Amino acid sequence: MLAGSFCFAWMAASVHTLRLSCAWQVIALARSGLPLIFAATLALLGGARLVFFTPRILWVRSIAGSVSLVCTFFALTRLPPSHVFTLSSTFPLWIALLSWPLYRERPSLQVWLSVASSVSGVVLMELSGPADGVEAAAFQRWLAIGSTLVAAVSTAVALLGLHQLRHLHPWAIVAHFSGVASLFSLVAFFSSADAPAAPDPPRPETLLLLLAVGTAAAIGQLFLTKAFSAGSPAKVSVVSLTQVVFAMLLDVALWDRPFSALTLAGMALVVAPAGWLMASRTKAESDSRGAEKNGHGAAAERGTDPALLHRAAAR
Repeated sequence: MLAGSFCFAWMAASVHTLRLSCAWQVIALARSGLPLIFAATLALLGGARLVFFTPRILWVRSIAGSVSLVCTFFALTRLPPSHVFTLSSTFPLWIALLSWPLYRERPSLQVWLSVASSVSGVVLMELSGPADGVEAAAFQRWLAIGSTLVAAVSTAVALLGLHQLRHLHPWAIVAHFSGVASLFSLVAFFSSADAPAAPDPPRPETLLLLLAVGTAAAIGQLFLTKAFSAGSPAKVSVVSLTQVVFAMLLDVALWDRPFSALTLAGMALVVAPAGWLMASRTKAESDSRGAEKNGHGAAAERGTDPALLHRAAAR
């Protein structure tokens, strides 16, 4: 996940650089189309079986991820990458809030405090205004913020679905997601009346940056897929917060972008509660596994371990 976060930070930096020379829909097509070619080719060369219609959870993951991709790339052309990654890291809060109507799980005090902190952080980041060095109309900025929050909700659904696909080859998952994302990007391109076409002829630096977007996305998606397929989603999600750090470092290194005190305070108020919730969930999962292990051990000592009884019955 750490390697994936690094790749996604460079992908976001490339997207942000392309904002003045390419429509965001064209960049989204490069981000989804190139990984589709890479993943399908490597899957076939490696003998992995590509999947299309089943399992259904794969479609849930791909559709949710595609919605997140479209919203994120729109935002990356209007906000600094570090701001986009900060806002998208709120997905644990959305999981907790959506659990109320879906699973009848009332949010705890910790969740409400986290929500209040994140909302305050978003307001502080917006109050920092044009100091971030990115010129955009107020309406466009708020639309980008809203798109990023929609991406956060979609990301939560996609990552939870990804953990249930451990039996599939990572390149097959990446290929399926990239194919669905390409369709979403095409719809976004043709449904937008003001989307300009790609430069004709495209400049060499534009082509190189589009290639960088697709390559970094393919590598990052592979690392992310392997991480969430093999590890605990809560633990891996904590590591994914490093995207914010990498994006901030690139903002400073590539654009010499200053971060005001309001911006830094707002980012902290958004990221800290997300990390707090994920760390709490990780501890709860660990305690649950420990209790389950102790329960099996006690049962074994009493001669009532289900596994032992099953083997005894078989004998």
